[in-house]
Amino acid sequence: MNKEVQKPWGSYRIINIGKNHLVKEIIVKSGQKLSLQSHNHRSEHWIVVQGVAKVTAIEKEILLRENENIFIPKKSKHRLENNNNEDLIIIEIQYGSDLREDDIIRYDDIYDRI
Repeated sequence: MNKEVQKPWGSYRIINIGKNHLVKEIIVKSGQKLSLQSHNHRSEHWIVVQGVAKVTAIEKEILLRENENIFIPKKSKHRLENNNNEDLIIIEIQYGSDLREDDIIRYDDIYDRI
């Protein structure tokens, strides 16, 4: 379960899996960002544990610092971005009936993933 998964923007590892939830530690490298995306089957709750996150969610952009959080409803477009010099570390709690990694609809992606 604690296997680190490499991504173009950094990495993540699954910390806990339950019946309707999944908890990840996400590391976003300096200058990187995830795709603008949404999920049909899950909501997400992000908590910043290190760094400053630029979050696009619920049709606005905000900065979250350590110990700040945001709830992202399912089907809501969102993006996580690190514009700082240190790694950004987020705890993500996913909640829903289908927590597969392929429940991603991408709208914009600097790494040209579909």
